Amino acid sequence: MAQLWGGRFTKETDQLVYNFNASISFDKRFYEQDIKGSIAHVMMLCKQGILFEEEKKEIIAGLESILRDVESGRLEITDKYEDIHSFVEANLIERIGDVGKMLHTGRSRNDQVALDMKMYIRSEIISLQGLVVDLLRELLEIMKQNVDTIMPGFTHMQKAQPTTLAHHMGAYFEMFKRDHSRLKDIYKRMNTCPLGAGALAGTTYPLDRNYTAELLGFDGPTLNSMDSVSDRDYLIELMSALSTIMMHLSRFSEEVIIWNSNEYQFVEIDDSYSTGSSIMPQKKNPDIAELVRGKTGRVYGALMSILTTMKGIPLAYNKDMQEDKELIFDAIDTAKGCLALFTGMISTMKFNKERMNESSRHGFTNATDAADYLVNHGVPFRDAHGIVGQLVLYCIDKGIALDDMSLEEYKAISPVFGEDIYDSISMETCVNKRKTIGAPGPDAMRKVIEIYTKYLEEC
Repeated sequence: MAQLWGGRFTKETDQLVYNFNASISFDKRFYEQDIKGSIAHVMMLCKQGILFEEEKKEIIAGLESILRDVESGRLEITDKYEDIHSFVEANLIERIGDVGKMLHTGRSRNDQVALDMKMYIRSEIISLQGLVVDLLRELLEIMKQNVDTIMPGFTHMQKAQPTTLAHHMGAYFEMFKRDHSRLKDIYKRMNTCPLGAGALAGTTYPLDRNYTAELLGFDGPTLNSMDSVSDRDYLIELMSALSTIMMHLSRFSEEVIIWNSNEYQFVEIDDSYSTGSSIMPQKKNPDIAELVRGKTGRVYGALMSILTTMKGIPLAYNKDMQEDKELIFDAIDTAKGCLALFTGMISTMKFNKERMNESSRHGFTNATDAADYLVNHGVPFRDAHGIVGQLVLYCIDKGIALDDMSLEEYKAISPVFGEDIYDSISMETCVNKRKTIGAPGPDAMRKVIEIYTKYLEEC
């Protein structure tokens, strides 16, 4: 059992206790962060005169050799060690002797693990931002190609008004743009360095925490040593942001699943992102979209778990906080996998434009425009609303669309209708006359696409 403590103990730790307490099985992800953090710490110790130059060089060379050997596979991280910190330190001492024992001067595992976690999360946030940007780029490409693709818009899962596929995709662009912004905010807020906080009350060594922070790419040191080792807010913020990303992916997945159904046939998912049935040879299932929808609950669970873990912990560090790692690792891995797969799925998905247009025609999505026509001809809106309601009932009874009614049929319900009603309620007119920024009209959409293009250029 390689561990960093035990001097005041007279008995060996029970094996079950050791196994229960150990974190090497999951915190081995931190090997690179732990080694780079240790190198910065040693450089600072030498700068402050706590270590000699030769000691610094020897320790850094040893740490760099461990990093190379782990990355090449020559050195395996095993459960012989309690955690990643004991793995690095034990191997360092084995390689360079007693000078390796100086590595931990002015440092605690508490501020060390806080540093490792922050460095790891920073790199994962950058990776997540890249995946979100990839998705945004794919959404923008769909928008560019479908400014004039008419489809029904829905409220309450009922056809409501005509819109365009570009407009519909733009709603998801807005959602994931906010997700990208949240990730950026989290990075900025968490980017302070906890190293030097010690166990909870700092250290008597004359550390230069600003120098360490600078070496590791932080904006500066944390300002309270107790909070430094017990802060997990940034993990909670990230899990919350991941939950929101997954919620957006799940909503989108639900629509893809519906659109892919035989009843809608708005989209066809590529074979490479579909699966079949073991018994029904005709089936082509949207399993990726369904799994993304299902895995959303998994990420929600991680958020609730960390909130529950943290709610009763007094200052400062407590072992409960070790539970944060597996939760955040799984949430990040899940979200990254879902983002990548979902982006691939929609990039290969085919849209049935004719089907979408026809669905708009037969869902009375132009009923509001028929009411607006009457208002523009002097009919009070409330009266116009009632007249169009009668038109809809008439069409339902006849099994036709508003576009299919003859002028005589229109005039039988209201003499105000004229020949120009047909142009007023055509799908193209209904969409094109919605010109205000944020509306589905082609002119408005092109302006928005320009804004989105600039946003992605700046990412």
